[in-house]
Amino acid sequence: MNVVSRSANSEAIELRLRKEVAATTLILNDEGLMGYSGHVSARLPGEDAYLIQPLDTSRAGLKPDDLLVCDYDGNVLRGNGKSRPPAEVFLHGEILRARPDINSVAHFHHDLTNVFTVVEGVELAPIKNHSIRWRSGIPVHQDPSHVSDSGLGRAVADTLGPHFALQIRAHGQVVAAESVQAVLIDSVHFVENAVAMYHAAALGRVRALTEADMDAFEVAFKRQRHIDKLWEYYIGRGKTKGFVPDEWELN
Repeated sequence: MNVVSRSANSEAIELRLRKEVAATTLILNDEGLMGYSGHVSARLPGEDAYLIQPLDTSRAGLKPDDLLVCDYDGNVLRGNGKSRPPAEVFLHGEILRARPDINSVAHFHHDLTNVFTVVEGVELAPIKNHSIRWRSGIPVHQDPSHVSDSGLGRAVADTLGPHFALQIRAHGQVVAAESVQAVLIDSVHFVENAVAMYHAAALGRVRALTEADMDAFEVAFKRQRHIDKLWEYYIGRGKTKGFVPDEWELN
């Protein structure tokens, strides 16, 4: 009886995560962060496995049932027929293996944000209040290669270390968070911060947030409340624009 109950609960959790990953991908596509490539993953509780979209499925039309279940070595455990995971499945698997505190990873390729990896002497820094998420640092992974095997994935996980985002030089971004909802909000804020810094640099010397600035903001900041608020906003916006179906019941 208990086994059946746990199984039903696991299935319900997986279904919810499938909807969240699909919706987050559609929203990031609509926001211009994720175009023809990039992916969002979600750890499945109680399994050494995670959800990720197939190689050839459009980011503009992803559905919950499209997602594959892969293990940390990139093997497909459950999926639709002959669907294959993306080549960079190892990026997600190795980060999730190395970081039990992380339950969702987004990898995308925002060109303006990545500009900070190809100009000497100009590093991306926290300048907007919500960028305190990355006060510990935003490392740059120096190998611009496609992360297409486990060794390359482990190297990215090593570069990420204890941090919550990194840039891959001349390639793209990785954002890691405690939930799919959080990874959506963090991805949006990560790019917002980079765009703001890019424009500020055109006007003059950029003033990054100081440790005192970040301490003061963090005192009153309620991270989960902020995530809940923005999740409601982006899901509602997606429904209004017609690309997030009402029947997914994500509000």
